[in-house]
Amino acid sequence: MKNIILIGMPGTGKSVVGRALARRLGYTFLDVDDRIVEQAGMTLPEILRTQGLEAFLEIEGQVGQALECENTVIATGGSMVLSQAAMEHLRENGVTVWLETPLSQICDRMPEDLTDRGIAAVPGMTIRQIYEQREPLYAQYADVIVASRDGEDDTAHQVEQILRTVGIRL
Repeated sequence: MKNIILIGMPGTGKSVVGRALARRLGYTFLDVDDRIVEQAGMTLPEILRTQGLEAFLEIEGQVGQALECENTVIATGGSMVLSQAAMEHLRENGVTVWLETPLSQICDRMPEDLTDRGIAAVPGMTIRQIYEQREPLYAQYADVIVASRDGEDDTAHQVEQILRTVGIRL
C-alpha cells in the first residue's frame, strides 16, 4: 500500500487532517516537523534563528529523502516542496495530496512573526509572498488537490473519498 503525502501551506491543517485521515484508514501518522526537531535537537523556530533558513531547508530535505515507510499518512512541512530530491523520494511510494486553502484563511491563522511558527522563509516575506513562491510547486507535485474544509475530519473524509474515486487503493 502507498503512503499519503500531505502538502500545502503552513496553517492548512496538514497535521490535524493527517492524524484524522490515518485514524480513518488504519494508517500510521508521521509529522515531518517532529522528525526535523528530533534530528536537530531543537524546535523549528530555534533552527531558523540559530542556524538560518538554508540549514533548515537542508535538514528538512534530508529528513524527506530518508523517510522509509508504508501505509503512512505523512504531513510535510509547508516548505518540503522546495526540496525536489525529497519530493521525488516521497512520491516513489506515495500519492501526494495538496490541501489547498484560500490565502485569506491562511493569513487569519498565522502569527505576526512567522519565525515563531517555524515557517521557513526569508525574513520579511509575507504569507502572500510565500504562497506565491510555493503555489506552483504544490501544483507541480500534487497528484490530487483537495480544498481544505473547516473541520479536520470533514477534510480527512474528503481526501479519502477523492482518493477512492480516482482509483487509488487504500
